[in-house]
Amino acid sequence: MNLTAEQAKNRIKKLSEEINKLRYEYHVLDKPDVTDEIYDSLTEELRKLEEKFPAFKLSDSPTQRIGGRPLQKFKKIRHQVRQWSFDDVFSFEELKKWEEKVERMIKKEQESENKKQNIEYCCEVKIDGLKIILIYENGVFVRGATRGDGVIGEDVTENLKTIQSIPLKLSAPIDLVAVGECWLSKSELERINEARKKKGEPLFANSRNAAAGSIRQLDPKIAASRKLDSFIYDIDYINFSKPHPASAKAESTLSLIKERGLGGEVKMPETQMEELELLKNLGFKVNKNYKLCRKIEEIQEFYEGWAKKKDNQEYGIDGIVIKINSRVIQEALGYTGKSPRWGVAYKFPAEKVTTVVEDIKVQVGRTGALTPVAYLRPVLVAGSTVSRATLHNEDEIKRLDLKIGDTVVIHKAGDVIPEVVEVLEKLRSGKEKNFHMPRVCPICGGEAARRKGEAATYCLNKKCFAIELENMIHFVSKKGFNIDGLGEKIVEQLMNEGLVSNVADIFELKKGDLEPLERFAEKSADNLISSIKNSKTIEFPKFLYALGIRFVGEGTALLVTRNMEKVTRRKITTLDNIINFFPEIKAEEWRSIKGIGEKSAESLVQWFSKEENLNLLKKMQELGVNIEIQNTRNKTQDTKLQGKTFVLTGELKNWTRDEAKDMIRSAGGDVSGSVSKKTDYVVAGENPGSKYKNAQELKVKIINEEEFEKIVLSDK
Repeated sequence: MNLTAEQAKNRIKKLSEEINKLRYEYHVLDKPDVTDEIYDSLTEELRKLEEKFPAFKLSDSPTQRIGGRPLQKFKKIRHQVRQWSFDDVFSFEELKKWEEKVERMIKKEQESENKKQNIEYCCEVKIDGLKIILIYENGVFVRGATRGDGVIGEDVTENLKTIQSIPLKLSAPIDLVAVGECWLSKSELERINEARKKKGEPLFANSRNAAAGSIRQLDPKIAASRKLDSFIYDIDYINFSKPHPASAKAESTLSLIKERGLGGEVKMPETQMEELELLKNLGFKVNKNYKLCRKIEEIQEFYEGWAKKKDNQEYGIDGIVIKINSRVIQEALGYTGKSPRWGVAYKFPAEKVTTVVEDIKVQVGRTGALTPVAYLRPVLVAGSTVSRATLHNEDEIKRLDLKIGDTVVIHKAGDVIPEVVEVLEKLRSGKEKNFHMPRVCPICGGEAARRKGEAATYCLNKKCFAIELENMIHFVSKKGFNIDGLGEKIVEQLMNEGLVSNVADIFELKKGDLEPLERFAEKSADNLISSIKNSKTIEFPKFLYALGIRFVGEGTALLVTRNMEKVTRRKITTLDNIINFFPEIKAEEWRSIKGIGEKSAESLVQWFSKEENLNLLKKMQELGVNIEIQNTRNKTQDTKLQGKTFVLTGELKNWTRDEAKDMIRSAGGDVSGSVSKKTDYVVAGENPGSKYKNAQELKVKIINEEEFEKIVLSDK
């Protein structure tokens, strides 16, 4: 039948609405009203109409899910909000320790506020899938990404559009960043593996690997063919500032929200339970298996219940996630350098298998530690083939009473390095051999010994090739200088050829040094020299991490960066400032930074007191290495805000919540998680929560971000 333009427009609109409704009922509510054939027929009709009348294609058209053109490569994307990972616990005892630690921190916070609030926990099943971040503007899905390193992910928008349970348009015209898990059903994994087996292709080890492999296909049609699914569980950002409440469009929008049970204005929920309900009402698929627990015994009951029935689900479950339900308490507890303090992942027992220890060899790390490694008869565990396992140190081998040739139990939890947990002594034949820790370094032949108070044995030769190699690899890694093309084998080759003997030598390399080497042609030499040149300007936390100072990881490097002007009482802008001022800082001054312990403080003092290390920094400076220090914009003095208490609410445009807190504390002020009569300022960003109303009721001064910056960044 030939349609007029107006008829086609109306038909496209009706088809889109009906298909989206059927999609929601089938893939989100799991209540299909029609067969797949009817759904496919309606979609095909819509596709043909859109081809004939492209001007009438809607932004959330269901045909977007079919899959577009293949990509050349994935683009990198910086997350609006950093993506954290929860710390793991593996036993009820570890869970109790976490709860006790949390309760101590909350008690201290509440005592300062003279306020008591009971702790409740939201427990959710932990989906064994691939983390995804979904971005909506005015209710329309515009971008999706993988987690990546938590700061930078990959843009996989077109592949995520093929997942039927992910809405292309929300039930409300809001700006939103939602976080969840992409997963593949076990039955779909069987179907895919059967097809791959017939083609002679390698099989996927588990559904998580298959999901990750599918979402990273450059051709969206492949992702579409694999019937991926999703569960959404978190909101990173929400803004309901448009349209204007007085408009007719806004009134119709609010009516729609009420129909979905949102009850009027959309705002950031005050609890995790409310957050899950909001996500459901917006149109996302939320796993229904969550529970509010008030006691740790209830959490354990929830955990044990799912440990028994996890294998009966279509999706993989590797534990439960426990989150403090109250957002106020979450904000008060905040984050460590790696994870939220207000939540933890309670993992199910790791998969265990038996195998034979065929040999034990020693590896030398960048700190000089000699680590014994068990060479195993290859065995499949947790979806991957394992041939090595860490034995940690000499004491651990004695505790296990491990011998070469023993049959052992190993376990592997997720991406954690496999370890030997038990020796099956009854299976010994009598031919097993004892292992003795070497008293000389297996690489350089230098003396090896245990340090007082430590279990590890160390190579005492600071010029040991293995130590220098591991230091160099650490220096150029992604978390450090991130020099593309300078992998482990190339680093070792450069050291063997005598082209580099310390990390500063990297910046002296020239094209002519590389071209004669194996693996290098003219183009690859050009590329590496270009990568080295591009890496010379580096953010200071990455620079400090790259130096490989003992006990100074990413989190400590960030704390040092944020607080070094407070400690040095000087403005730090260049590498020359670091060389001149850091050797003067004493251990107690480093320890004055919240989060830096005794070992990290002593290690910083020792490293910056050595002339050879300072000479290394000077050489790097001479070769053009520059540091960027972004967190020293606050021109504060130590006591400027002494006695002043701030409360933060809503989203700030120019600062993360942690940066704003650091700025206040660096200037002598205090930060509280709740509003009281003693509060001096409430800093209100976009989409403020209940603290804003509390401030109004208590007549506490409310300031915006611009006013906050004037107070904190001023010299007075």
